[in-house]
Amino acid sequence: MIKGEPPLRGTWLPRNPPLLRGVKLIVKIFVSVYPFGREDASVKKLLEDTGWSIIYNDRNRKLHESEVAELAGQCDGIIAGTENIRKLIEQSASLKMISRVGIGLDNVPLEICRQKNIAVSYTPDAVTPAVVEMTVGLMISLSRKLCQADREIREGLWQRHYGKRIGKSVIGIIGFGRVGSAVAEYLLPFQPAEILVNDIRDRSDKIRDLQQKGLNIRAVEKSEIYLQANMITIHTPLTGQTRNMISSKEINTMKPDTVIINTARGGILNEDDLYEALKNNRLEGAAIDVFTKEPYQGNLNKLENVILTQHMGSCSYDCRKEMEMQAAEEMIRFFRTEKLLRLVPEEEFDFQRN
Repeated sequence: MIKGEPPLRGTWLPRNPPLLRGVKLIVKIFVSVYPFGREDASVKKLLEDTGWSIIYNDRNRKLHESEVAELAGQCDGIIAGTENIRKLIEQSASLKMISRVGIGLDNVPLEICRQKNIAVSYTPDAVTPAVVEMTVGLMISLSRKLCQADREIREGLWQRHYGKRIGKSVIGIIGFGRVGSAVAEYLLPFQPAEILVNDIRDRSDKIRDLQQKGLNIRAVEKSEIYLQANMITIHTPLTGQTRNMISSKEINTMKPDTVIINTARGGILNEDDLYEALKNNRLEGAAIDVFTKEPYQGNLNKLENVILTQHMGSCSYDCRKEMEMQAAEEMIRFFRTEKLLRLVPEEEFDFQRN
């Protein structure tokens, strides 16, 4: 805890900051996330102006777990993306701070970090607008078969596909936190027939607010979403409870005209079971931005009724810059023993325990 600063309510703070104010020491930081600072170099300048040793991932791809452990093994801090950093955390004797570019924490074993007195921050708010806009865009592209039409016209075909409007659809939103609730708000102008939401937490205040704004929206069990929705969009973290949350059992209860969108995390939606359902026309389509193993090279590549993107939900120019800047600023605060603004809250620890 920083002297003179009260602890954040419900947030775990590491003991004994590594440096004292006014004492200049060399800090070694590894930036494992890729790309980083590609569109705006100011975030790299911010880090390098500290005079610390800043090492970047120069392999132009997502690193494997063993590579992260090797390259960052002697570092004091890591600015991380979605790459698996468990081995680094388990093996490192020097790591003091993890600053996560993004919102998902399935690659960060929080209890081990707590045991080893490693602080963990993330940037959940910066990513939200980009993921929400992409989700809504995928809803429209998928339901109106835009990508399929694009491929066909390049081959000289002229099919003129029909599709369902959002305004005539029942939308199911699984996970109603930052992103899920913002998706519902973005759908206000479309006026869907109904929005069905499910979350492990009580979201009644947000639901009432959206009802007052004119949305036909209510909280239901996931089973009702599977039975009733024409479009299902996933916005939960990947935890023990949500891994393989949607597999053949759930898919077989859905309507044949259902489309599924996953911009949350790979592993929540069983990719093999989804492939079988799409191949056999049990579902109308799917749009998948996140995969169990990335880069993705699985069977979904063979199908026409699926949109596949490269874990790029956060990749708008402004949101990516903001995520990277917030992660860098938090890393600098930590090693200057200033108050941290984006420490992972206790509820994220609870999610990983369950």
